Amino acid sequence: MIHLFNLGGMYFAVDTSSGLIHAVDEVIYDLLTDESFKCRHKVEEIEKKYGKDVTDEALSEINYLIVNNMLYTEDINAVNKIKPAIKAMCLNMTHDCNLKCEYCFASQGSYNGERDFLSFETGKKAFDFLVKNSGARKNLEVDFFGGEPLMNFETIKKLVDYGRSLEEEYNKHFRFTITTNGVLLDDEKIDYINETMDNVVLSIDGRKATNDRMRKTVNEKGSYDVIVNNFKKFVSKRMDKDYFARGTFTANNLDFSEDVKHLRDLGFNKISVEPVVAKPEEAYALKEEHLEMLKEEYEKLAELYIDSYGDLNKEFNFFHFNIELDGGPCIYKRSIGCGAGTEYIAVTPTGDFYPCHQFVGQEEFIIGNVDDGITNDDVVNKFRNVSVNEKPVCKDCWAKYYCSGGCHANAYNFNRDFNVPYEVGCELEKKRIECSIYIKAKLNDTVE
Repeated sequence: MIHLFNLGGMYFAVDTSSGLIHAVDEVIYDLLTDESFKCRHKVEEIEKKYGKDVTDEALSEINYLIVNNMLYTEDINAVNKIKPAIKAMCLNMTHDCNLKCEYCFASQGSYNGERDFLSFETGKKAFDFLVKNSGARKNLEVDFFGGEPLMNFETIKKLVDYGRSLEEEYNKHFRFTITTNGVLLDDEKIDYINETMDNVVLSIDGRKATNDRMRKTVNEKGSYDVIVNNFKKFVSKRMDKDYFARGTFTANNLDFSEDVKHLRDLGFNKISVEPVVAKPEEAYALKEEHLEMLKEEYEKLAELYIDSYGDLNKEFNFFHFNIELDGGPCIYKRSIGCGAGTEYIAVTPTGDFYPCHQFVGQEEFIIGNVDDGITNDDVVNKFRNVSVNEKPVCKDCWAKYYCSGGCHANAYNFNRDFNVPYEVGCELEKKRIECSIYIKAKLNDTVE
């Protein structure tokens, strides 16, 4: 299977199974379109357009690529030979929040339940479970999440110290991350986070009007003025350590490339602005009718990315354009995706385990707890056995080994079926992949 597309005057052929990407000329592109090179009548039409010699040369190149397993390669239905081991854990430090964002999947931090904080004792048990169930993996990741995790800051500090105390005994190394809305950021917290956290997600949606429409304080006021200076101070001290200014775009700001540009101009050079996932009945939900405009926005953003490249004052990193195009995970990992429930778990303040943070609150997805470990193998196996090559919509999709079938939570929440992906998300993911390929080629990176 191959995928053809053109962007910015460049032509591409993506071979799905091998992952090889070919920047081709217009002649080869036309010959590959609808497999015209296989039909003598269509080849003759292309000869009239480009000339016989040019067409013959293009046909020779296509044949070379096919013979050498670089185009139209056979698909591989990989079998898992890896013994599952937990390598990452999301600690819900609070089921509470000091913002009430309209689109929040966690019901403004409560996850449709009681507001609660994770205790140090529960966190310790979660760390103990992780180190003892991570197999031979040395590098482990713990994400401090919420609600708003900085509402439980003192416990975070104790748990970081506890995690470090386990490293030598168990031959592990922890990579800590945190996601914050920034309301509680002060000098003490900024210095501590910059010292201890390997990555930080700063939640801000972009322009003031965009942000304040959806991200309000508990007093129904906009949060932009409260957080933007905190984030700017944080980033000024971050030096070269990882972070992302992370926003969400909705039907209210379909021109989201302007929000990315705004964040860049504020001084944030690592940015992730992602599509909202919401039921169609929500006024802010993205719908099929928005897709063409959103795809144009991604193309506009790709050009901004390219134009900014090399300018120290304007260059930025956009998370969704960071796609591994030369190698990456093994075919099995690319078939099953994120590892929810098998390599990654979320832990609630009550100590329950869920396959990931987006399932928290849906009690049918509880897979265990900090005292008993993983006890619900039926749910775990549902996640372990999901593969893009078994999903009817995915198995014939050119992008399947880039997205791995998409987010399990989105598929389930929209369709009540892991095997039926969220359609709007699929379309936007494919456009992001095309833009990423185009950027790599334009910047003379590693595209074949």
